[in-house]
Amino acid sequence: HAHLPYIRHPEYEDFLEEDWLFEAITETYVPLLDMFERLISEGVDFRITMSLTPTLCGMFSDELLQNRYIRHLAQLLELSEKELVRTRDHRTLYNTALMYNKKFKKCREIFAKYKGNLLNGFKKIQDAGKLEIITCGATHGYIPLMIDEKAKQAQIKIAVHDYIEKFGRKPKGIWLPECAYSPGVDYILKESGLRFFFVDTHGILYGTPRPRYGVFAPVYCPSGVAAFARDMESAHQVWSADIGYPGDPDYREFYRDVGYDLDYDYIHPYLHSDGVRRNVGIKYFKITGVVPLHAKQPYNPTAAREKAAQHAGNFMFNRQKQVEYLFDLIKRKPVIVSMYDAELFGHWWYEGPDFLEYLFKKIHYDQDAIKTITPSEYLKKHPDNQVLQPCMSSWGDKGYNEYWLNGANDWVYRHLHKAASRMIEITGENPNASGLKKRALNQAARELLLAQASDWAFIMTAGTTTPYALKRTKDHIHQFTVLYEQIKKNQIDEKFLSDLERKNNIFPSIDYRAYL
Repeated sequence: HAHLPYIRHPEYEDFLEEDWLFEAITETYVPLLDMFERLISEGVDFRITMSLTPTLCGMFSDELLQNRYIRHLAQLLELSEKELVRTRDHRTLYNTALMYNKKFKKCREIFAKYKGNLLNGFKKIQDAGKLEIITCGATHGYIPLMIDEKAKQAQIKIAVHDYIEKFGRKPKGIWLPECAYSPGVDYILKESGLRFFFVDTHGILYGTPRPRYGVFAPVYCPSGVAAFARDMESAHQVWSADIGYPGDPDYREFYRDVGYDLDYDYIHPYLHSDGVRRNVGIKYFKITGVVPLHAKQPYNPTAAREKAAQHAGNFMFNRQKQVEYLFDLIKRKPVIVSMYDAELFGHWWYEGPDFLEYLFKKIHYDQDAIKTITPSEYLKKHPDNQVLQPCMSSWGDKGYNEYWLNGANDWVYRHLHKAASRMIEITGENPNASGLKKRALNQAARELLLAQASDWAFIMTAGTTTPYALKRTKDHIHQFTVLYEQIKKNQIDEKFLSDLERKNNIFPSIDYRAYL
């Protein structure tokens, strides 16, 4: 699941939260693309499914952010060249510095190859038949907590339209934001031509009637749309903080970064204009064990890669045994759905892309018991599945809505509900608007969608960059409300509108009539 909230601030020269995208490009998306291309060139057959959310796609294809990423990468390259000089007398650190220098050069090469828009790369892998790209809610809005059906429909309709624009074909499937499903949502998916989605394990296990094959076969909802459920065993092996592969002592330590370690005057040119120390993306130490950051040992890239190969072999062995056991049990070919955040691979777990590459190669060359497959391919081969009503569920903490609806964030919903009902109201009153009014209605839709992003409520609960999440929520609601009042009075302030169109420019060809 590849997602980031829409963060773009042309009004500032640099902006801390824009780094989320730049780090993800360097550490996750370019390494994944590079790996996919290498596998194809080597003739390795593989399948992977990725949800590229409309907000992430919008940022990938935005010229301002592309240019800012080029600037960001140039700084990283300059710093990595200096690091080669600084570490030349320390063999272990030098090898790691060289690894980063090569990586950043590779990023520059791949970014240039796709003319600054990584969607060109992902589209190429999809067109080669190895990757299935699915969509998501337009701005990752948390659908079960929306009251108005039309607000839910708009999140899906706008996402599907955006996908067609970006990839030149209709999406077959969707990743519901936060895997949050409630009964009836599948009918909205069906209306937009979507054939499948994903739920967490308990969404199917607690469904009605009981699932005949557990989570090891998809089910059809009453609408006829298929639901695939998450396999917890393969999830824990990769994602668990205690037993998961990423916690291995030989892997790179995420939290020890030169942005904090090195002399301030040396690192200062690579910080933001505010001069505050931050992670810059060069890290020389390994996890080592449960020890304080200052006690971490130097990272060895070769040892870490060898460990990734071992872990890939272990993961494959476990899936082989799992499939063998399940086939005996359910007497049909089981499907094991392994669901992860894309940024786990490369950003949080630096060796994650290596793990995937080794895994795909081992599955291709070393065995014939298991095979990777996309949901569309599976449904084509196995069209007969149980009809079942999944229960309300999400993949958040405790499995339901609590992370997005609690004392830290519950105040947002009355504003979101009111704005959604007002959007539906002004759309109904102006079904064929043109000129300035049409622009205002389209921008009102953008502001509502951006306010609905589940990321803001998530951050408020997590307590990470809370002031930013509060400001974004309040700003979008305020901007929506001003536009609503101007549309109602037929007194649209073109300067105010133009400023919003410049700043919050997601979905350039949005049609507000998605709310009809």
